[in-house]
Formats: sequence, C-alpha cells, structure tokens
Amino acid sequence: MNPLNNLTTVVKNLLIINLLMFAATIVFELQGTNLGEMLGLYYFDSPKFEIYQIFTYMFMHGDFFHILFNMFGLVMFGPIIESRWGAKRFLTFYLITGLGSGILYTLINGIQLQLLVGSFVNDLNTLQVPLDQLQKVASIYFVPCVGASGALFGILTAFAFLYPDTPLSLMFIPIPIKAKYFVAGYAAIELFLGIRNSVGDNVAHFAHLGGALTAIILLLIYKKQGKLYGR
Repeated sequence: MNPLNNLTTVVKNLLIINLLMFAATIVFELQGTNLGEMLGLYYFDSPKFEIYQIFTYMFMHGDFFHILFNMFGLVMFGPIIESRWGAKRFLTFYLITGLGSGILYTLINGIQLQLLVGSFVNDLNTLQVPLDQLQKVASIYFVPCVGASGALFGILTAFAFLYPDTPLSLMFIPIPIKAKYFVAGYAAIELFLGIRNSVGDNVAHFAHLGGALTAIILLLIYKKQGKLYGR
C-alpha cells in the first residue's frame, strides 16, 4: 500500500510546505543567502535570534536525510492521528508540540550556559579554559536548531497513547515492537544522548524531548476533556 495515497489534508499541506522550504533553502543558498540561518531557531540571547524563529524553525531542515526521515514519519503516522482527531485539532497539536520543542531546547541551552559560565570562572583562575567548553558556548549562540523532529516526536507520542499495543516493524530492528515501548525507549535514548551531549553531536535531543513532553501535556488535557479518542 502506498502511504501517499492515504494522505489527509493537513499532513499533505505540511508535507508540501516542508518540501517547498527545503527546495527554497537550496535555491537561496545558490544565490548566497542561507535561509537556515535566517529562519532556524537561535538561543534567545544570541545576536541572531528573532522572535519568529520559534515558529519558522520547524519548517527548515539541514540536509536531505534530515527532511527524508521527518517527512517519512509524518506521512506514516500523521494521517492516522488526523483521521481520528480532525484537521483542526491535529494541526493545533502539531504546531504546539513544535513550539514546545523549541522552548524546551532554548531553556536547556540556558541551563547549559549557566553551568559553563560557572566553570569558566574557575578555569580563568588558571588561564585554562577547555576548548570543548568554548566550542559548546559558540554552538549555543551561533548554531541554529532546525527541523520538524520535535513536532514529529509529538505525533509519535500521540500514536503511542492512542494505539499503545500496535506493533511497529522497523528496518533496523528485526522484531516488531509495541508502540508504547518504542516511543518510551526512543525517549530514553534521546535523554541519555542529550545529557551526554558531546560537542560533535549536532542533534537537538532536548528539542525532541520537548515535543514529547508537550504532547503528553496536551494528551492528558484531551483525556480529561474526554476528547483523547475522538473529535
């Protein structure tokens, strides 16, 4: 079965917007303009930060494989959730989880900066500031966060809530895994990698977790309202 034949309205439009933005990124880059730097999300204290980036960042992607995996997840899981909730609530859920993803990512960056600044005070006394710490500060201020991964993690979380025992068969895992275990395991891995967070790791792990956390809050609200399983 071709999943593209079962696209729902919002999923189809999100797919088109993301692909158009990715194409525009390539075209503008050929003209000497980096859209990723303009529309990606910077730390709020960065000289490159603009308030609109908290929204636009989720429609930007770093490379082909980045957008491929995100759009694949959107196409596979999005129509199922949209068909159950309706277009309006699905779009609201997608955008809010994307916003929550960016907010948590920024907050974690702020905490990391405070810890690094405290470390600098001690290191400056010996005139030895580790290069990896300087690189980390530079990446927080001058490397933007881009991608729909946070919103996608929100969709995965919703799928696990609605269909917890549905087996998911993945290319890199030989046996089916229930959705609830897959999402929980995925989140645990993201938390571990986010805490370890080496300088060479360009993945915004806490942005993913921000999408999941925001999704859980929304899902609990829907459940309290009796709207978790229907429109």
